[in-house]
Amino acid sequence: MGRAFEARRASKEKRWDKMSKVFPKLLKVITMAAKEGGEDPAMNASLRTAIQNAKAQNVPKDNIEKAIKRASAKDVENYELINYEAKAPHGVLVFVECATDNTTRTVANVKAYFNKAGGQVVPNGSIEFMFNRKAVFELEETEGIDIEELEFELIDAGLEEIEQDESGRITIYGDYKSFGTLQTALEERDIKVEKSSLKRFPTAPIQLNDEQSEEIEKLLDKIEDDDDIQQVFTNID
Repeated sequence: MGRAFEARRASKEKRWDKMSKVFPKLLKVITMAAKEGGEDPAMNASLRTAIQNAKAQNVPKDNIEKAIKRASAKDVENYELINYEAKAPHGVLVFVECATDNTTRTVANVKAYFNKAGGQVVPNGSIEFMFNRKAVFELEETEGIDIEELEFELIDAGLEEIEQDESGRITIYGDYKSFGTLQTALEERDIKVEKSSLKRFPTAPIQLNDEQSEEIEKLLDKIEDDDDIQQVFTNID
């Protein structure tokens, strides 16, 4: 059938594989948010954010609605948010954020990933100070937005930095404690946010050579494939 067909098939398989891993995690966050704050997105900011991020990843509407309804089911799992900190080879620091209904399973898995790679899980607080936690908002529509005016308007809401790339995409950064005030400020201005999240940025990023990067990438792939893992952050530049 030719190389073009094989390339398209490989691309589709890669996309389907990513969807099969990402969708359940996004839907889990939706269920957690609906269970904690109610099933009405208009009254639940966390749920609005979870739905927004799921839509940005093309999660089907039906799946989102089912995840919301699942929050009121009697057999719904009780998820616990838990973090792990670890040291990987080549001076790489890793911060892992999880949502799990079985902490015993999750901690065993996380420790196994690092141990097999020559790293180790360390006590919480050991490396967290090496990261700055930020609220990040990526805007969906930027046409007609005056970035300087928007920057001035959002300062009181907790804005720390605003960037616009060559394509016109605008990204807003603030301290993680300002997530709610920034979200409200953007909603009040009818500015559509494509994706929002809390991210951790290394204070002293490091660089790896190609061989080291490939080794660490394999470790991170294994960690991110775990259904209990929500986000993974490193100190790699």
